[in-house]
Amino acid sequence: MKKPLALGSLLLLTSTLVAPAALAQTGSAGAQTTSPPAGSVVAPDAGGSTTPDSGPGATTTAQDAAQQEVEISGPGASGDGEDIVVIGRNIPNVIRNTAQVVSVLSTEDIARTGEGDIAGALSRVTGLSVVGNGFVFVRGLGDRYSSSLLNGSPLPSPEPLRRVVPLDIFPTNVIASSLVQKSFSANYPGEFGGGVINLTTRAAPKESFLQFGGSVGFDTVTTAELGYTYDGGSHDWLGYDSGERSIPDFIREAGRTGAIVTPDQVVQLTNAETSLVFENRNIPANFSGELSAGTSFDLGTARIGVITGGGLSNTWRTRDAIQQVPLDAQGGLAGDARSVATDHRALVNGLFGVGAEVGRHRFRWTNLYVHDTLKQAIMSDIEDQNNQPLFQQNTNWFERQLFTTQGVAELKFDRLSVDLRGAYANTQRNSPYERTFVYFFEGGLINDYVNNLTGQQGVAQIAFSELNEDLWSGGVDLAYDFGGDRPLTLQAGYAYSDADRTSFRYQFRYQAGTPLNDAQKQQRPDFLLSDLNVQLNNIFLQNESNVQGAAAYTASLRTHAGYAQVEAEVADGLRAQVGVRYEDAEQRVLPVGANVAGTNLTNGYWLPASTITWNFARDMQLRLHASKTIARPQFRELAPQLYLDFESNRQFVGNPFLTDSELWNLEARYEWFFARDQRITLAGFYKRIDNPIEAFGSPGAGSSALLTSFSNAPSARLYGGELELQKYFPLDGLGLGDLFATKRALLIANYTYTKSELNAQDQPVVSPFGGTGATLPARFLFQDGASLVGQSDHIVNAQFGLEDTEMLSQVTLLVNYASDRVTNRGAIVDGGRLPDIRERPGVRFDVVWRQGIPIGGDDKQVELKFEARNLSKTRYQEFQIFDGGLRREINTYDLGRIFTFGVSVGL
Repeated sequence: MKKPLALGSLLLLTSTLVAPAALAQTGSAGAQTTSPPAGSVVAPDAGGSTTPDSGPGATTTAQDAAQQEVEISGPGASGDGEDIVVIGRNIPNVIRNTAQVVSVLSTEDIARTGEGDIAGALSRVTGLSVVGNGFVFVRGLGDRYSSSLLNGSPLPSPEPLRRVVPLDIFPTNVIASSLVQKSFSANYPGEFGGGVINLTTRAAPKESFLQFGGSVGFDTVTTAELGYTYDGGSHDWLGYDSGERSIPDFIREAGRTGAIVTPDQVVQLTNAETSLVFENRNIPANFSGELSAGTSFDLGTARIGVITGGGLSNTWRTRDAIQQVPLDAQGGLAGDARSVATDHRALVNGLFGVGAEVGRHRFRWTNLYVHDTLKQAIMSDIEDQNNQPLFQQNTNWFERQLFTTQGVAELKFDRLSVDLRGAYANTQRNSPYERTFVYFFEGGLINDYVNNLTGQQGVAQIAFSELNEDLWSGGVDLAYDFGGDRPLTLQAGYAYSDADRTSFRYQFRYQAGTPLNDAQKQQRPDFLLSDLNVQLNNIFLQNESNVQGAAAYTASLRTHAGYAQVEAEVADGLRAQVGVRYEDAEQRVLPVGANVAGTNLTNGYWLPASTITWNFARDMQLRLHASKTIARPQFRELAPQLYLDFESNRQFVGNPFLTDSELWNLEARYEWFFARDQRITLAGFYKRIDNPIEAFGSPGAGSSALLTSFSNAPSARLYGGELELQKYFPLDGLGLGDLFATKRALLIANYTYTKSELNAQDQPVVSPFGGTGATLPARFLFQDGASLVGQSDHIVNAQFGLEDTEMLSQVTLLVNYASDRVTNRGAIVDGGRLPDIRERPGVRFDVVWRQGIPIGGDDKQVELKFEARNLSKTRYQEFQIFDGGLRREINTYDLGRIFTFGVSVGL
């Protein structure tokens, strides 16, 4: 194998100040913004910038950004939509206005980071880290402990065995803001262990606009270097199959019945297009393009707005990885592989929205489409535990799709507000023609790699999988403002969601009825499975669909929830929000056509939440929070179906005997808003978790494969602290002349310390493997005091920038660091447990430069953007450390520096 080359006072008031009573996250399910009284200035968002009024393509100066509103659409009625007077205190900032602990990324904040997807942008938020394929961890808690919403409505996941949406499928060009709420309030879903991430799509603009742009990027490890690819189909660059990968009816029938596939049927399968891998010594550059437009007009007494947009991106990545699978406590190997994978990812997105304002009433209809495809070719040199050389080839096609349509009505009747919302979402994941070939080295006269299609000296497998999930959701939220000298708002609501999923994965192994001769055994994959060989050697497909779990399953999750909460100023500068939510859920996973266990979880929970905010001094406040939340097992963790993760090349299988986790949450937070757009915050938090779910890894099918499953631990606790600073430094007083008269420096930095400890004694827990529900003492699976899976002790984010307050001109250095974290518990072998598998994210340095060039009046301009990513050339490292310091590389490879140049035109 050849190696690839590698906010101070804003309203200027002294004794009293107007500020929102219930910020967007306890606000409407529609487009919620703070509405200042006549003559006052709109408060900026957390990052000192807000959503541009002129639409998604608009670019703004730092000064403009500070004058605009952040658009946030979340669950909960918004009260009367007007501002309230907080006695004797200055409340100048969105983060400060809300009763809960939130972080907000506006359009301008996201643009400053330069990230192409929302998962990357969120990695800059205090206490957040991104793990795997775009899954966001809040304060070190796994993605199962958080929830993701779009405009306040839940989304289904396109992942086979998950309910959580990978956020890397959301390009930033369709997102107006992202709100992360870390303290629970009763208007949000009860699955809120770490927090909720609420994405708000762009809504109808106030002014007409048109924007188009594109970018090109170069990866020093991938672009113009050696990689691998295969033909596939003519539409692969768009991410859509042109028919070569269509699943024949006889495959579906054989998968359902467990029958073999006959030679006459085998020859009908697509062969060379999905099995012949080529060297590509000039992997293309990354590119992307996008177009968006919007307008608004009056229709009678209504103001109507329309927005539409779309984009296409193509990215390539080559990974030259060391992948070792230990099998004993001494670090002996079941497989030692060098694996080179080239991924070609194509992402298509589209957005169409209509908004209307009729008096004080607002209406919103949003449609979002995301289609994300990964085409993958992998070539691996392997040495098994018997020192036998093997060669393995994989070709994969993973196609994910999300469509959602949402309607929201925000109705304002004097003191009463009524919010109505309904949504339908559909996700699909198709992975046809997952091919695996394993060749064995035979010495002697042949002295070459051979595949005799027997499983002993050669393997050829093919798998087909599909997933479809429909999610209907709706809700009603009521809020009544009692008025009076002290603000008092009562909120109540009901929410319903109904998710139904079907999934199958049919796996087959090629079997030769008549032995292959020496010449045939040495043939490349497409010749090996040629029509001639199939007919001459009676090659059929042996059904292996139910070898590991179930070939198919259905799953559902239905929830009913009701809540009530009150928010009031109980004394001068003292505000309280107290509420309770009751949530009832029925979750089922039913295997089809296999003698394996299913899951039926029916539970109801009372989930109280309370937050007290004390403005004890000008520009300073203290928050105290307590709540109870839950975390249900995800479909991935429950479904007894084999699943291949394309990022880690790792197999997963669920454990149907998992149970819900329950969390008790405490937090205290000090905040000082010492100047406009500037703040210091310091927080401490504590969580106790009953029955946390942890991942386990063990040697799986194939000598270099790692199989992961799950189990409940008895309990765990997590505690830590956060420190955040945002500061601007004007440069006009440095005596450097007119060049720096409108410039300012920016420092945004945050640090999160998190510590977690598992409780593992002799309490019985369900074994993660076998699917029988057998129990064993917790200490056999868990190490007492070990940290939770996915938790980093230290997370640091920093932005150092220089920007112009009068025009678009920014240069920002971004620094990100996360300490080691566990990705899987070590395997159980010979009655003992191997060391945990750990990941080392390390430190990364990125630079983003943005420059606007005016091309006419009315703020029309061209924006130039240059990005330099991973300047530190940080590697991806996943490993195990054994006694004596022996290190085994589970999945370790180089990551390149990525340089991207983009141009966009806003008209």
